[in-house]
Amino acid sequence: MSTEQPPRRGAWGIIIVATLAALFLMPRVDESWKVVILGIVEGLTEFLPISSTGHLLVASDALRYTGSLGGTFEIFIQLGAVIAVVAFYAQDLLTQIRTVRHDGAVQRLWLAIALAFVPTALIGIVVRGPIKETLFNPLTIAITLIVGGVALIIIERRPPRAVSTSAPTGITPRQAVLIGAAQVLALVPGVSRAGAAIVGGLLLGLDRKTATAFAFYLAIPTLGLATIVDLLLSLDEVGVGAVPSLALGALVSGIVAWFTIGWLLRYVASRSFIGFGIYRIIAGLAILLLLAGGML
Repeated sequence: MSTEQPPRRGAWGIIIVATLAALFLMPRVDESWKVVILGIVEGLTEFLPISSTGHLLVASDALRYTGSLGGTFEIFIQLGAVIAVVAFYAQDLLTQIRTVRHDGAVQRLWLAIALAFVPTALIGIVVRGPIKETLFNPLTIAITLIVGGVALIIIERRPPRAVSTSAPTGITPRQAVLIGAAQVLALVPGVSRAGAAIVGGLLLGLDRKTATAFAFYLAIPTLGLATIVDLLLSLDEVGVGAVPSLALGALVSGIVAWFTIGWLLRYVASRSFIGFGIYRIIAGLAILLLLAGGML
C-alpha cells in the first residue's frame, strides 16, 4: 500500500484561487471572510500535532465570529479534512476495496483501524457533552498546548526506540488498541488527535511515516463519526442560514488539508516533531497573554 503521493506543483496558488472563488461565489454569507480564515486554519492544523480544535476555538474568539454554534461549526468543518484524506488516498482505497476479500494485509489494516477507533468512539459519546460545556475555552487550550508541547519535546529527545513496524498493514491489534487509547486524549481541546495518534504509534515501535499514515487513515472514521454525531445532536442550533457557512468552511478546509497531508508525509521522512513542540509552547503562552490582556 502506498503512503506517498507525487509532489504537487503550484499547490498554494490553487489554494488561493479556490478559496477566493469560494468567497466571491457566496457574497451573501455573513462574515464569509471569517469563515474562509477558519477553514484555512482547520485545513492547516487538522493533521499537524498542534490541535485543530484548539486553534479553531481561539481563532473564532479572536475574530469575534458569531456563527460558532457552541463549537458545532468548528467540528463540522472537519468534514472537509475527512474528504481530503479520502481524496488523497483515493487510489489506495479503491484498490483495497477491490482486494479486501482475499488480501490479508488489507484486512489487517482495517482491523487495526477499527480497533483504534473503538476507544475514541465509546468514550467520546459518553463525555462529549461535559467536555464541550467545561473544556472548550481558551484557558484549557493554552494549558494543553503547553503541556503537550513539553511532552512532545521530551518524547522526541529520548533515545530512539527500535522500529518493529514499517508499514500500516503490519500494525498489530495490540498496537492499534493502544494508539486508539492515546487518541482518546484528543477529546480535550488543545491535545491534537493527529499528534496523539502519531506519538502513540512512535512509542509503540512504528516508524515515522507509518505512524503518520496510520493517523491519517484513522481520521476517516474518527472525524467522520464526530462530525455526524455532533451535527445530529446540534440540529436545533443549526438553522438553514448556517448551512452556507458550514459548506464554505468545509470546502476551504478540505482544499488546504489535502496539501497539508502531502507536506507532512514528506516532512516526517527526515525531521522530528520538536519544532511543533516549540510552536505549541509559544502558542499556549501567547493565548495566556491574550487572556490576561482581555483580548480573548
